[in-house]
This record gives sequence, C-alpha cells and structure tokens, in this order.
Amino acid sequence: MCILRSRCGSGCGAALRDKVSSVRAEGAPALLRLQHDVPLTCLLSLFEQEIMSYVPAAAPAPAIGGPQSPAASPAPARSTRAPAPQRRDFEAKLRAFYRKLESKGYGQGPGKLKLHIRREHLLEDAFRRIMSCSKKELQKGKLCVLWDGEEGLDYGGPSREFFFLLSRELFNPYYGLFEYSANDTYTVHVSPMSAFVDNHHEWFRFSGRVLGLALVHGYLLEAWFTRALYRALLRLPPALEDVDALDAQFAASLRWLQSARCVSTLELTFAVSERLADGRVAERELKPGGRDVAVTERNKKEYLERVVRWRVERGVAGQTEWLVRGFHEVVDPRLVAAFDARELELVIAGAPELDVADWRANTEYRGGYHDAHPVVVWFWQAIDRFTNEQRLRLVQFVTGTSSIPYEGFSALRGSTGPRRFCIERWGRIESLPRAHTCFNRLDLPPYPTPQLLHEKLLLAVEETNTFGIE
Repeated sequence: MCILRSRCGSGCGAALRDKVSSVRAEGAPALLRLQHDVPLTCLLSLFEQEIMSYVPAAAPAPAIGGPQSPAASPAPARSTRAPAPQRRDFEAKLRAFYRKLESKGYGQGPGKLKLHIRREHLLEDAFRRIMSCSKKELQKGKLCVLWDGEEGLDYGGPSREFFFLLSRELFNPYYGLFEYSANDTYTVHVSPMSAFVDNHHEWFRFSGRVLGLALVHGYLLEAWFTRALYRALLRLPPALEDVDALDAQFAASLRWLQSARCVSTLELTFAVSERLADGRVAERELKPGGRDVAVTERNKKEYLERVVRWRVERGVAGQTEWLVRGFHEVVDPRLVAAFDARELELVIAGAPELDVADWRANTEYRGGYHDAHPVVVWFWQAIDRFTNEQRLRLVQFVTGTSSIPYEGFSALRGSTGPRRFCIERWGRIESLPRAHTCFNRLDLPPYPTPQLLHEKLLLAVEETNTFGIE
C-alpha cells in the first residue's frame, strides 16, 4: 500500500487518508457510509485494485433486480475466507509487475503497434508485422488489432481473440516447432525436430515476441508449456521434475541415483550417450574432459544437475535460446524476475479449468435480468449441461479468449480494466445471442423455454467468429 500512501501524502489531505483507512478496516459498511463522498469516489476509481485488495470481504448480498424466488437456485455465496499466504504473495507480485510496466511506459504509446490481420493468413501476417517492429515499438506501442474486412474497433476484444487464435496456431505441434510432452497431450515443449523447419530461429524468436506482447498487454494465451520452458524464460536452470515431462523413466532413474549410496561402484563418468538425428549414437561430455571424471558422492550433485540440463536441452538448446531472446526483446528480464516458473505460467496462460461457481458469483446482470430470473436460471442450467470444452467456447465467444486469469472470473479484463462477465437482456426470441468482447457482455434474448435457450446458445458460440460495429 506504500505507493498509494506516498501519492496521497502530497495532495489528498489527512481527511481523505483517514477515509481510505476506514474503508480498508471496515470494508463494505464504510463504503456504504461514504458512498456520496466525491473525492473518495474519484480516488477509488483511480486506485480501486490497490485499495480494494486490502478491504475485508463482505457477506454475500441478495441479487439486485427482484426478489428471490423459492423455486430459483440462488447464486453461490463467495467465500469470505482470506486467501492463502502464497496466493496473496503472488497477487502482490502481479500488481507490482503491472505497475512497473505502466511506470516504464510499456504499451502506453504514444505510437501505435497496428496489426492488420487477415483471418485466412493469420500466422504469416502476424509474423511479418511483429518481426518488422523494433524493440522500442514492441515495448512502447499501444496495441491495435484490425481484422481485415471487419469493422470492429479494438477496445480489447479483437486483441484478445488475436492472441487466442494465434497461440492455437503457433504452438500447435502440427507445425513442427513444438511437440506434446511425453506424459500427456496437454503441455508442449520445443521439438528437437524443429531444427529442420525452414528459418526456425526466426520463428522461435517470433514465438518469444508473441509471449512478451501477450504478457505486456495482459492477454492470455491458449497454450500451456512444460515447466522447463517457463524456467528458461526466467533464465533459471532446469530442475529434476522437468525431466518427468520428457522421460518419466529416465527421471525415476535419476531420483534413484539421487538417494543411492556408494555411487562410485556404478562406474559413471561425466559423459552420456545420445542418439543423433541421423540415428548414430555419440558420446557427449557434460563438461570438458568429462569422460575421464568419475562420479563420486562428492560430485554427485553436480553430475545430476548437468545430466538434468543435458536431458532438458538435448536437441533444443539453440531453439530455446532464440525463443528466450525474442521474449526479452519485449519484456526486460528484470521485470519478470520476481516470478517463479509456476507463477509465470499462471500469468501467461491463466487457469484452464472453469469454476462454474466462481463464474456465477462474478456475473452481473442488466436490462431486467437478475439471478432469479427464469432465463438466467435456464442459462446456468445450460452451463451445467455443457462440457468443459463448450464452456470454454462460450467464454471465448463472450470475452475473446477461453483462458481465465489466475484470480478467477473476478479478474476478467475489459477495455478499461477489470470488467466482470455480464448478461444483458436484449433482442427477440428468434435472435441468436450476441457478444461484446471488449466489455465481456453477453446479450441474451428472453427465450420462452430452456430447450430453445440451450440450442441458440450452442449455435451462437459454435458458428460465430467475426467482429462488427453496431
């Protein structure tokens, strides 16, 4: 809270500081009591995230817009339990990170980073435009995505969809730059076969720039990497658990060696055998003269560290270095140094699994809808029937991305900062639902039956993918 206190000290006055302290100490009662205080309202509008993160959670209030119906299912109550210390620490890091970006002018302009993109040539258009930019343009330019042939203005929605679609293309194992990790088809890592892709160094540099741009502008990517890649972005050495994603059996043997005694009887040296791309087996020294250095209890730790690094970087060290270089052309490595690999993963990719209770608790209603309205009840019943993939598609339809920030739906971003998911009454019953991705708003017609609502909702999210201006 030191940043707010220092700013208040110069011009806000003691009375206003006392009111802020009251809000932090009392929470909702103080906000209600001071709701007509204009200077405090202006201050809250400027520093809402920093102040409200310290405000005690209020008890859940009844839905606004009408009385609760006994037949309607109420909205799930928000937890009033304080977040775990680790979560508070990460959220503080996240706030500090974006404050530093803003103070250094990242993404603030005055120049614009305009990306004119054709949907049918998404990857090549993005590559050509982003790789033609200087380091200063990438860091300072205010992002603006223009979809060819579409009239939508970029107040956040087009950019969100751009990063969503681009990440699905760029990090798709089909293109040969990345491949699925050995133990699942969920995380990807740099493919050793990428060395045979034309111009692969520039493609990995481009991939790093995309990661950096998404991070700077606060957009989530539809890609989840092995933890080793996040460590590489932070210039951290790989860890033994990183080997699990590549070769679980090899990782198990290293763990056995880690706890084994009398290592000298195994007659190991600081050299390993590896199979080359042409099928030949060659010996690689883990350090100069390694084939003549025996592994003992004294140097076993060093041996394990070098073997882990060799196994993680085998065949991909050069490609990974180009990716990291591109990332650091956009984001100063000192700015992300506060995060560990897990935290950086959450900042870049968000949370893949949707929490429906959190979604509902952080949804607001307009146009006469409220949580007990029959159409809203049917909407949440439809969501309950959806598969997780269908839910992700709906979130992507409304917000421009299927990823959710680490903090959950309460941290969804709109065109002017945090903006909750919104359902507004609009249109006639023959209309399809429509979305405003810049404002995270779903316009939902008052359908007469739950079956019709379910059908129209599915049709809208599965068939619509262009932007326009009303």
